[in-house]
Amino acid sequence: MSLTLSAPTAAATGLREGAFGNAVNLVCRECGTTRDLGPFYACAECFGPLEIGYEFGNVTREQIEAGPANIWRYKALLPVPDDIAESPNLEPGFTRLLDAKNLAAELGLKKLWVKDDSTNPTNSFKDRVVAIALSAATEFGSKVFACPSTGNLANAVAAAGARAGIRTVVFIPSNLETPKQVNSAIYTENLIAVDGNYDDVNKLASEIAGEEDGWAFVNVNVRPFYAEGSKTLGYEIAEQLGWRLPDQIVIPVASGSQLTKVHKAFGELVKLGLVEDKPYRVFGAQAEGCSPVSVAHKAGVDAIRPVKPNTIAKSLAIGNPADGIYVLDIARETNGAVEDVTDEEIRDAIVLLARTEGIFTETAGGTTVGVLKKLVETGQLDPELETVVINTGHGLKTLDAVTDRVGARTTIAPTYDAFVAAGIA
Repeated sequence: MSLTLSAPTAAATGLREGAFGNAVNLVCRECGTTRDLGPFYACAECFGPLEIGYEFGNVTREQIEAGPANIWRYKALLPVPDDIAESPNLEPGFTRLLDAKNLAAELGLKKLWVKDDSTNPTNSFKDRVVAIALSAATEFGSKVFACPSTGNLANAVAAAGARAGIRTVVFIPSNLETPKQVNSAIYTENLIAVDGNYDDVNKLASEIAGEEDGWAFVNVNVRPFYAEGSKTLGYEIAEQLGWRLPDQIVIPVASGSQLTKVHKAFGELVKLGLVEDKPYRVFGAQAEGCSPVSVAHKAGVDAIRPVKPNTIAKSLAIGNPADGIYVLDIARETNGAVEDVTDEEIRDAIVLLARTEGIFTETAGGTTVGVLKKLVETGQLDPELETVVINTGHGLKTLDAVTDRVGARTTIAPTYDAFVAAGIA
């Protein structure tokens, strides 16, 4: 990963000076070819994915700590202008890192933290990535802010667009959970349900992005900017641990972008001297009903074979994950793993997290906690090492997953005798 790259001039790109802060160009993750910053996501030479290249300069802990209590404290490490904190946005980030002593004891772990992103403005980590994408879309003069989504991203795009006063259009699979549909439709009249799974929706979005001018699809034509928002999870974890890296981290895998960017964030912090370099292990979590990366990891192969999703964890139901091969690389490079759990194990884990730590997670978080439990039980994760698990969203978004698991223990008459007879005391 190169952090020092030659910067194009503002005149060359047609963008205002400083529009993307310390970001200087786009870099192909496969062949290393660079190009000017713009709404591009594929390399013109090899069609590989593009990501942001930077020229950071001097960034200090003190500079970061003096910033606001949201992701904009890390603006020097993101492709955003210096005045981003003053623009209309939802100010996501700097969510709590919970010392999960009860869950740790339940699972037999010495030290466990839960990074709880369910407290973001629309109750998922997607507010982070959308905030960066919206800044880019604004700089590019986009007229429509859009996305294909499995739910949380649609919520975040619709809310952020409403706050910024830009027209939003969000596309979702028609069988998406009702709460997630409502959480998008409340912010925008342009919620478009598509007959098909996420991969079908994403294909349609890519076609529209190629035909319509002025449309910024956050996870298509502005994907390199959007993806950088996930780095803020890594920055926050390190800062909240006292400017150090964890020994192990478990991260949910949908497209795989979150895992790859948290790893990128850790690398940037080391290169900038903000944390001490040390070995750490990265584990990916998938649902068994959509586990192409886990299957590839267990088989020891590099190719990801696309699958048709069939799981309650719809926010992770991406059958052809764009960053899957990079997830495999990182898991192997760090001596980690990619594991999966069944829908029943996901439901169990949702209840487990709620009843040990008071955190109600959605199915993606249930997947991650379920995988954490499985990794401990199978000996893949060291219970003696400090571990972080990421909760990406709130359980109110996926109530159906546990509706038949929880409820009233019993119904009694409004009398003390009935209370005693029920054996509750």
